[in-house]
Amino acid sequence: MGKIVVIEHLTMDGVMQAPGHPDEDPRDGFTHGGWAARAQDPAMQRAMGARMGDTWSLLAGRTTYQRFADYWPAQPPNPFTDALNAVTKYVASTTLTDPLPWQNSVLLKGDVPEAVARLKEELTGNLVVFGSGVLVRSLLPHGLVDELVLMTHPLVLGRGRKLFDTRQERFRLIDAETTATGVVIATYGTT
Repeated sequence: MGKIVVIEHLTMDGVMQAPGHPDEDPRDGFTHGGWAARAQDPAMQRAMGARMGDTWSLLAGRTTYQRFADYWPAQPPNPFTDALNAVTKYVASTTLTDPLPWQNSVLLKGDVPEAVARLKEELTGNLVVFGSGVLVRSLLPHGLVDELVLMTHPLVLGRGRKLFDTRQERFRLIDAETTATGVVIATYGTT
């Protein structure tokens, strides 16, 4: 049975929108894109790499998949680019159609939580989710997320799309560390 691991950059007020670069996600008039770039630290890459290992797959929602598919195949070779291009990518979307443009991409069919639950039963490695807030919020109420790796940056933006909605959730702290740039990497279990 596979394990779903969600890895997210967050601000202290819970914003997850557009951490990577200024024009990453301007939905809803968001103008603070790229807010996580200043605080990059090798500890973050180690935390992500530990979940990617030898047997992992990417699980993404439509928006994250389309942004990744536009960006990563055009990047010069490096370990992260190579891993993303080679890995099987499972895409949860009710609007995309086959064939998907990025190599090794599989469109999940039908009800998203049901399709992800079946996939989780079939696979043995980690299903890693980056971003994909809509997808994550649809999986949490069904108990499908096993681990959250939250990289909380010492920053408040005051607006932007957030990871959690108003539903109450309880998590169990597994591990925490603080990077040299002040980012807290906290790993939570959901069971």
